[in-house]
Amino acid sequence: MAVILALRALGLGDLLTAVPAVRALRRAAPRDRLVLAAPAPLAPLAELTGAVDELLPARGLGALPRPAEPPGLAVNLHGSGPESITDLLGTRPARLITHRHPGLPDVPGPPWREDLHEVDRWCRLLEWHGIPADPGDLSLPAPAEPSPAPGAVVVHPGAAYPARRWPAERFAAVARALAGTGRRVVVTGDAGERRLAEEVAGRAGLPADDVLAGHTGVAGLAAVVAGAALVVCGDTGVGHLATAFGTPSVLLFGPTPPERWGPPSGRPQHVALWAGGTGDPFAAHPDPGLLRLTEADVLAAARPLLGRTRERDKDGARHA
Repeated sequence: MAVILALRALGLGDLLTAVPAVRALRRAAPRDRLVLAAPAPLAPLAELTGAVDELLPARGLGALPRPAEPPGLAVNLHGSGPESITDLLGTRPARLITHRHPGLPDVPGPPWREDLHEVDRWCRLLEWHGIPADPGDLSLPAPAEPSPAPGAVVVHPGAAYPARRWPAERFAAVARALAGTGRRVVVTGDAGERRLAEEVAGRAGLPADDVLAGHTGVAGLAAVVAGAALVVCGDTGVGHLATAFGTPSVLLFGPTPPERWGPPSGRPQHVALWAGGTGDPFAAHPDPGLLRLTEADVLAAARPLLGRTRERDKDGARHA
């Protein structure tokens, strides 16, 4: 049995956009052992893909643990190189799938394109190397862990960089308005976002028990999103969780357009808002385009989605 080593040592949303590629590798070699090099906290999601046999903890580039034996195939689902390519070459694979990089001219692969959706990027990489992949294969089964807030509206105000963070007071205004519909509203985030979540909840008049930030790991957060009535967030991994579980969502984009990181087209339960214009996604201040999105814009998108959720809830009750 050969080993396939796939490198994706990035965050939550990065893993979820690579799910179709990871599943394509599994279908192409069902008897091989598929090892995913990714951050250890993402192990519960790797398991939900149904494709990964083992998660090899990897915190980033330059620190990839060397497997016990060289892999038969190494797959660069991490980036354009050269660091990610060099990391995988260090495992001494029999074969390497990656994009081409001018710094490593002897390593074949397709050219890196900035204009592709992140899901399409990795599927096209595999297809260039002769492995068919389905970009629509994004769905995950709901986790076994029960949600601590079933049927709630999830407001997730955090983002990895300030450029992608809509202001706390605007999230609070949306949370207050949605709580006024009779739905429970919870505020999520990691431990480092606890203060931001408390600010949003305080401004919205939500009880302290509805601040879940810092109280859920990845598995718990996935359970909250899977069981939610609606998710409202920026361009973050939580938005990709909503896509994976089919949870209705309103996603606020800027400075990166949804054509690069948004939900697939043809799924009306996900509404991606974007005011237009691109900028630096790593900037230290909220993107001007993101700031053009208003509370009214978000509520106009959210209320019809919640209305359809209520109708589904009633139908389920009538047929129970």
